[in-house]
Amino acid sequence: MPERFAFADLRELFAKANENKSGDQLAGLAARSERERVAAKRQLADLSLAEIVQRPLIDPSDDDVSRLILDTIDEQTFQQIRSMTVGEFREYILDDTTDEIELKKLQRSVIPEIAAAVAKIMSNKDLILAAAKIRNETRCRNTLGERGVLGIRTQPNHPVDDVGGILLAAFEGLLYGCGDAVIGVNPASDSVETVISILRALDRLVDAYKVPTQTCCLAHMTTQLAALNRGTPLDLLFQSIAGTEAANRSFGITLTMLREGREQVLEHHRQRDVPWKGANVMYFETGQGSALSAEAHHGIDQLTLEARAYGVARVFEPFLVNSVVGFIGPEYLNDERQIIRAGLEDHFMGKLLGLPMGCDVCYTNHAEADQNSTDNLLMLLTAAGCNYFMGVPCADDVMLNYQSTSYHDALAVRRIFKLKPAPEFLAWLGERGIYRDAEPALLDPSAQRQLLQGLESSLEGIV
Repeated sequence: MPERFAFADLRELFAKANENKSGDQLAGLAARSERERVAAKRQLADLSLAEIVQRPLIDPSDDDVSRLILDTIDEQTFQQIRSMTVGEFREYILDDTTDEIELKKLQRSVIPEIAAAVAKIMSNKDLILAAAKIRNETRCRNTLGERGVLGIRTQPNHPVDDVGGILLAAFEGLLYGCGDAVIGVNPASDSVETVISILRALDRLVDAYKVPTQTCCLAHMTTQLAALNRGTPLDLLFQSIAGTEAANRSFGITLTMLREGREQVLEHHRQRDVPWKGANVMYFETGQGSALSAEAHHGIDQLTLEARAYGVARVFEPFLVNSVVGFIGPEYLNDERQIIRAGLEDHFMGKLLGLPMGCDVCYTNHAEADQNSTDNLLMLLTAAGCNYFMGVPCADDVMLNYQSTSYHDALAVRRIFKLKPAPEFLAWLGERGIYRDAEPALLDPSAQRQLLQGLESSLEGIV
């Protein structure tokens, strides 16, 4: 007798069509066999895009993220694709005649659930090929996202928030040509005083060297805004976000708070004497499994919820969006295979929805992964056109206690794929003698002395 599968609703269909993830298994949502997974994928491929829009996975009356998604769809452009099935839309995206211009015209008509559905029926190669077609550029103090450019977030975290140690690690990153995406510190303490101390120190470093880059302290947004209200310079406002109202509430935020925070930072920028390149002032981080960990997933699989988080992000026109793909832990992505798949899914969905996607290619020490795992995903995402990666000293974050990518990794992938830092940052590297002819260079003694003088001035009063 042939085996038959039935799916009660779209939530079950979406979940069963997902690639195997430990988080979906933990939630009791995963397909029970490969046959059921294939059956779900086939049924999902035949679903029309119009039906996905018409049947929200969470009732908009119960969830402000659902309302936001439906309120911000470009209805006029959606008419061009509404009759397509998910399978037909996949073929359209991958078609050689569909270029970046065509895909970017559609971005605001693609809701997150459509992006998730398409990702579920793509292979890893499909996800790379499709994402590589799209570049989403953003501007703050510099420009990220152009073709031929790979940015790096310098992440000089310190286990006790020692500002001297943070500045030394950030300075080392600059010498490797890293930090063009942002010099961003995760504080060990979420106190206002700590955030003020870190942001002011980073501002001194950037000012001493006239570095065309952004700084950020990745505390809760309310703590950052409290520091701002006490006269602290703030380039980017950071916040972790998720794909449901309840999950965002567990992070201590609402959509209204995000709107108000963004407006406050934009007004702050208007009052500062800084040659801003643009008005992208938000920095968001996400990760598959965050809603499940908060028990706020509404019976929806973690891939689809991640896409919904991107639906939140794009409304606020962020400078950076970062999938912290392996950080949440093996309860949600158990091993190298799942982490790689999730990283490629996240990057594709974010790009399709119009976001400047980066990735923290990482794993925790209790996951079934190692440094070769990060090398593999790093190379795949670079081929897919990822906007930026992390630059962590020796790839070992001594404060967050997880493994990521290093300054050396940044140099390697830029060299392999013939990529450069952000254009304004590259020009600065050349002026300082750190790069020569758009390539890393050995510093001569005079340049070394000048660079050390700038470091000493930024450390004054600290050590």
